[in-house]
Amino acid sequence: MVNLWKKIIVLVVFIVCVLYALPNIYSNDPIVTINSVNDKIESKERKFILQLIKASKIDYKKISATNTSITIRLNNKRDQSLYNDFLSKNLPGDFISSINMSPNIPDWLQAIDGKQMNLGLDLRGGVHFLMEVNLDDVVNTRLRKYLSDIRSHFRSEKIRYRKISLDGSTIILIFQNNEYLVKAKESIDSIYTDTFDYAEYKNKGDYNLELSINIASLDEIRKAALKQNITTLRNRVNELGVAEPLVQQSGKNRVVVELPGVQDTKRAKDIIGATATLEFRLVDTTNETDSSDFSIKSKVYKDKYNNPVILKREVILTGENIVDASSGFDQNSRPAVNITLDSIGAKKFSRVTDKNVGKPMAVIYIESKSKIKNVDGNIIKSFDKDETVINVATIQERLSKTFQITGLDNPLESRDLALFLRAGSMAAPMYIIEERTVGPSLGEVNISQGQSSVILGLLLVLIFMLFYYKVFGLVANLALIFNIIIIVSVMSMIPGATLTLPGIAGIVLTVGMAVDANVLIFERIREELRNESTPMAAIELGYKKAFSTIADANITTLIASIILFMFGTGPIKGFAVTLSIGILSSMFTAILFTRIIVETVYRKGKTGQKVSKLWI
Repeated sequence: MVNLWKKIIVLVVFIVCVLYALPNIYSNDPIVTINSVNDKIESKERKFILQLIKASKIDYKKISATNTSITIRLNNKRDQSLYNDFLSKNLPGDFISSINMSPNIPDWLQAIDGKQMNLGLDLRGGVHFLMEVNLDDVVNTRLRKYLSDIRSHFRSEKIRYRKISLDGSTIILIFQNNEYLVKAKESIDSIYTDTFDYAEYKNKGDYNLELSINIASLDEIRKAALKQNITTLRNRVNELGVAEPLVQQSGKNRVVVELPGVQDTKRAKDIIGATATLEFRLVDTTNETDSSDFSIKSKVYKDKYNNPVILKREVILTGENIVDASSGFDQNSRPAVNITLDSIGAKKFSRVTDKNVGKPMAVIYIESKSKIKNVDGNIIKSFDKDETVINVATIQERLSKTFQITGLDNPLESRDLALFLRAGSMAAPMYIIEERTVGPSLGEVNISQGQSSVILGLLLVLIFMLFYYKVFGLVANLALIFNIIIIVSVMSMIPGATLTLPGIAGIVLTVGMAVDANVLIFERIREELRNESTPMAAIELGYKKAFSTIADANITTLIASIILFMFGTGPIKGFAVTLSIGILSSMFTAILFTRIIVETVYRKGKTGQKVSKLWI
């Protein structure tokens, strides 16, 4: 007999699961969400944005505002597109609008944190990018940095050298005698422990030292670059306001990015695929553009109007020193980006600007654009590095931790630049080698087909169980419906859980497997009845003897699904999650839920007396 506390547990689980599964029956509305880059919307800003929304004269269902965002619920996707375009052009620089879908969940369900299941890319629609990281470029960049650092270190240590150059992946140092070579080697070892492999030789009276990065250090550089790129991509995706995005490593040098529900695919591609950063350099005012002397210490760049600007080669700051950036306007109401530096960058910037008050300084915007060409059947990948001077300004005073960049064309440009800087710079260039867009219509087809498969499988199982096991079959059918409710509610409650098409396959498989336990129990009960046991004794023995078999079969399947989750990729993980939840819920419903109903039905008849015959 089932104890009272077990009945209470089943009742509580039933009520909770029904409540948290309910949000999934409500439809979705197109919405436009407005967020502040400062993570907070002040009351004055909120009032201005609400007035701006009303001035658009575009119909909407509802507006909800919090301290961090403003959401406009709309009637259709056409109005959603119109609103997004209007807000993109008219919002202040510190605000970003994004489009999405949101369910019509009643307030009382939202009060208990009721949510719909997150739908994956194959169900909700969105974009899928497969990106490849150019790890060779990051190694070359690191070599150039090593070269610059070693040159500066030698000067401070007064180690004389004839020449330092970079030949492919090798740094070549030439000294006039062996004494300086030995000192240089010891000095490099003190800075870069276990980083280089050395090769020494004498050539025409000079003492040469070749440095090449060892294999262990190369692997570490590449892993760190890939990790930084993934972190940067996640930061950029978060700026897009995508619910449950996927950004994960695939192989040694590839990254998969999936953005469910994203409708503005062009902007998503621009944000995800951009490899942008800044450099700050002093303007060389001592040379003319037609001079041959500027090639050693200076370099010619072009501004946005294609005019030449000579800048010193020494870099004052890069995007790596920027810890925060927000778009806004300067005192003349022109688009600008407000920059905040880290402590190291602030000290260096303060020192350099203090020494160069009254001199011009330039900001270079550097963007690496990937190109993929098909030449005679061969795929050729290349990168074009675009370096543009976006601002030249005279240093009026010593600058420190915070300052402003101007010279941008429009608020959208300032917002994008602030986003790139805030999300962090890419350690290595990336290019999109595969792009797939799943439209909302295809997602709806997948959902419809998935629902049809679940319903058809459920109906067939229900009919079979009702026909073969009669009243007990009806009890098993109730347990099966409860089992699906549990799966839906748990998927809705778990943060980060996402239902995909393979996940629906897991639910369909669970529908078939869920009745296995009931079949084992019912066959055991029939066997006990054939041995002339009383109905209640047959029920007691049937559940007791079938338990070990049910546990063994489900635990082994659960172990397999856990292994699939641990070592599988995205679609396989989705299948494993729903299968695991289904296995646990089917054991719960078969062992506890059905037993409570069976004992309640067969212990007492309509007259309150024990029935003499079991309907099975």
